[in-house]
Amino acid sequence: MQHLSAHTIDTPALFSGAHHPKAGAVVLFSGETRDSSHGKEVIYLDYEAQENIAEKMIADILQQAKERWQLTIALAVHRTGKVAVSESAVVVITASAHRSEAYAANRYIIDRIKHEVPIWKCEYFSDGSKEWGGNCNCVKLTGDVHKHVYEFEDK
Repeated sequence: MQHLSAHTIDTPALFSGAHHPKAGAVVLFSGETRDSSHGKEVIYLDYEAQENIAEKMIADILQQAKERWQLTIALAVHRTGKVAVSESAVVVITASAHRSEAYAANRYIIDRIKHEVPIWKCEYFSDGSKEWGGNCNCVKLTGDVHKHVYEFEDK
């Protein structure tokens, strides 16, 4: 499975294929483009990635989550290119025997993708300005590029 896509993510299709007879829980996270950021109106986002490295890193993150939480399914797709307001920029789906593992793994996967994978976001605003940043904007809140708002805990 490709983890990066220049095309609209078909979330219903991904979800329909994310069921397993041993899974009692399926968790879907969709990170979507919102219409405002930094007090400005957003018209769209544009994502760029170091594709070969990003594909491998996402695959590794998914495998680590599958092993750590005994997941039956772990998948993630992140957009590249232009993403309109209300479109999914990233989708993560996890399935496991119980909900606590599916939720914890899902959070772990999205946090690691946002904080570690070489994907960059440019926000385009209605006033004609734009702002580049990493996939993680925690530095604006923490003041430290190595400190993230969402720290994941060990199981």
